Amino acid sequence: MSAKLPADAKGIYVIAATPFYDDGRIDFDSIDRLVDFYLKCGVHGMTVLGVMGEFQKLSESETIDVARRFITAAKGRIPTIVGVSNPGTAQLTKIARTSMEAGAAGVMVMPIPGLRTDEAVLGYMRGVLKELGLSIPVCVQDYPQLSGVYFSAGCFLQMVDEFPQIAMFKHEEAPGLRKLSAIRRACDGKARRTMPILCGNGGIHLPQEYRRGADGGMTGFAFPDMMVRMHALFAAGKADEAEDLYDLYLPILRHELQPGIGLALRKEILRRRGAIGSAAVRAPGPKLDADDIAELDQLLVRLERKTGKAVTKI
Repeated sequence: MSAKLPADAKGIYVIAATPFYDDGRIDFDSIDRLVDFYLKCGVHGMTVLGVMGEFQKLSESETIDVARRFITAAKGRIPTIVGVSNPGTAQLTKIARTSMEAGAAGVMVMPIPGLRTDEAVLGYMRGVLKELGLSIPVCVQDYPQLSGVYFSAGCFLQMVDEFPQIAMFKHEEAPGLRKLSAIRRACDGKARRTMPILCGNGGIHLPQEYRRGADGGMTGFAFPDMMVRMHALFAAGKADEAEDLYDLYLPILRHELQPGIGLALRKEILRRRGAIGSAAVRAPGPKLDADDIAELDQLLVRLERKTGKAVTKI
């Protein structure tokens, strides 16, 4: 059994891809390779079966098998959070408990689509958190661009006050820097317990989020080793150096965020870096054409020129 999610979590908790063979079968051997790759990159934690993990394309049994394989491969060396968001609370609870029994450090939950008010979000989260119980640490994912569910900083703070098992906030609302600042000020360790805030959205606003008080990133960017170095610079008080490093990779990061083909691009970079065997996205999903590949080639060549090193290496 691995340690549970720490109350002072910080750093880069990479969002893991789910590797598939070209025919759509899960590539479990590549899960092992991918975990080794992330560990070599120096990540501080890992989140599996998030949006990048194509969780919505997996059956319940596949979800459990993938979660177990990632947890087993990590061997407790880093905390592993399992995304368990599901339209059905019973299925969500089953996957969460099974994952914790396998050694997960915690689970990630996103409010289901269709919730239109803070009170509706609170009602849903109360039901889920009561089912999960106090023993399962929960990262609350706030990703309204995907879910269509917007809730206020005050709504989240009410969750924090009511449920001590909430252990992390994944901030992805955009624009959302003011919301991040409001939560950071409120969860200051004095008036209210400190709450780790890790940010997603592919990392597109990460330097500004750090400056607003974020504790780290939770993104699937294909160069997590850069983000680990950037985190270390911010932690050392070298914010300008951290942002300079980030700027070198910004064209690739931005390119990965394209709607539609972004995941395929990210997986292709991971394949080139030796982390997975195939860049396949499970159907229905995008496939890169010759023009897409040529664009990616050009961006990677430019990155190598700017960094002075082979970017496919760790």
